[in-house]
Amino acid sequence: MTQLLIGFAIALAVGLTGIGGGSFTVPALLLFAGLSAGEAVGTAFVFAGIVRLVAAPFYLFRRQIHSRYFWLLLRGAVPGLLGGTLVLRYMMSGRGGNSTVVIILGAVLALSSAITFVPHVRNNQFAVKNSRWLPWLAFPIGLESGFSSAGAGALGTVLLLNYSEMPPAQVVGTDLLFGLVLAVIGGIFHWTAGSISLAVLLPLLLGGLPGVLLGCLLSRYIPAQRLRTVIAVLAICAGLQLVVSGVKARSQKAEASTSSSAPAAPGYRAASLVR
Repeated sequence: MTQLLIGFAIALAVGLTGIGGGSFTVPALLLFAGLSAGEAVGTAFVFAGIVRLVAAPFYLFRRQIHSRYFWLLLRGAVPGLLGGTLVLRYMMSGRGGNSTVVIILGAVLALSSAITFVPHVRNNQFAVKNSRWLPWLAFPIGLESGFSSAGAGALGTVLLLNYSEMPPAQVVGTDLLFGLVLAVIGGIFHWTAGSISLAVLLPLLLGGLPGVLLGCLLSRYIPAQRLRTVIAVLAICAGLQLVVSGVKARSQKAEASTSSSAPAAPGYRAASLVR
């Protein structure tokens, strides 16, 4: 039941604003579902892809997609996505990798969400005059998305909202389709690696599918900008909670290994020698 409600809430936010998929799903799966970092990211990718697949036709039907900017963003983000996925796999294969990855994931999610509150100098002609730079700007977005399954929504929206001539509704639609393609590609990578939890994914989707439909239907009537602010605050809190949880898990593991490797008491060793 908890996973169903989590899926509904996250998908509702995605349908309303186009953001929030990975930023909420990964912390929820790590903190409440007990998945490893690799499984949480992989499951979040598939969940975000299916949810965005449901939401995308609403924005396509309204013609709220800028096809040229969409393709330019993908040219840079897809190589970054592959790089981020490989970094995640490498870190998860190391000793004590899960707690380290959880700490980094929390920091990355908190920082990427905090960008929403950084003052921006709006230059709506930047993309028109300097479109060749969009793939390079999208590369770090893809890199973060590959590592954490987040970033395409929050960072992509900030980029397009401040440095393109598109109206907010078209920014949401373009970024949602951009995030959909990254989620599909990232989901395939993780599926082939076996880092997907179907037992968790299915209840997430049962709640998420009606949530995203409701969000898309309400998106015309609810101001997305205010909701993005609320979502960003919650995502920052979730990211910081991951950092705290990862640090605690790391310290507990260090204490356990120290106590297990500590030399036995002299009396115990003498008794053992007598025997």
